[in-house]
Amino acid sequence: MTVRSKLMVGNWKMHGGLADNASLLSEVLNGLEGVNCRAAVCVPAPYLAQVQTLLAGSAVSLGAQDVSAHEAGAYTGEVSATMLRDFSVRYCIVGHSERRQYHGESNDLVATKAQRALAAGITPIVCVGESLAEREAGHTESVVKRQLAAVIHTIGHCVSEIVVAYEPVWAIGTGWTATPEQAQSVHAVLRAQLKAATAHSDRVSILYGGSMNAANAADLLAQPDVDGGLIGSAALKSFEFLTMLKAASC
Repeated sequence: MTVRSKLMVGNWKMHGGLADNASLLSEVLNGLEGVNCRAAVCVPAPYLAQVQTLLAGSAVSLGAQDVSAHEAGAYTGEVSATMLRDFSVRYCIVGHSERRQYHGESNDLVATKAQRALAAGITPIVCVGESLAEREAGHTESVVKRQLAAVIHTIGHCVSEIVVAYEPVWAIGTGWTATPEQAQSVHAVLRAQLKAATAHSDRVSILYGGSMNAANAADLLAQPDVDGGLIGSAALKSFEFLTMLKAASC
């Protein structure tokens, strides 16, 4: 069985500024002593060049927040996977619940985006998760399995090269968090689905996203199928982010 080192990914969402970015990352990079987990930050596209320079030679990888489903062409405002690769992007979030909700992204579109990222040598962080209404109706398992199945169907044997992030929609930016037991239950379902799809499922990290912070990270990360976190607002505070990185390094 493959032992996966924890992966902690900060998702800055639509936050940042040249001065703030430099200050935040300086504090994070200066506080990495004792951190041995994998770490990355997914930043808004306008800051990719700046953050690429700030992270150069460090242990923190660069990530993007989205990618076009198209390789190139007349798609004004879109950013292709090959463009992201030019900035040494290592990870790219696809299918975040905010993209699904506000931009109408379907499971099939998310799968195509994951495929584009992989083709460019970028690891897609495929987000899955249920709404509060879906959880209360008992549909959590069917929803997340359907979302992941679309990606598995599209990328086939390459599924072992992705990262999955379970982010219950009801716990994103709300301050609510799935209990460690709730998170583990869904992660176990996803792990079983991956195991059925590839002989190398142990390579796939499954992250928890949904109001993970310095106070709850250790308990969530202690679960057997929680391989790290996709962290929102807490990643914008150096002390909190570093506290979680150190919790993931235990």
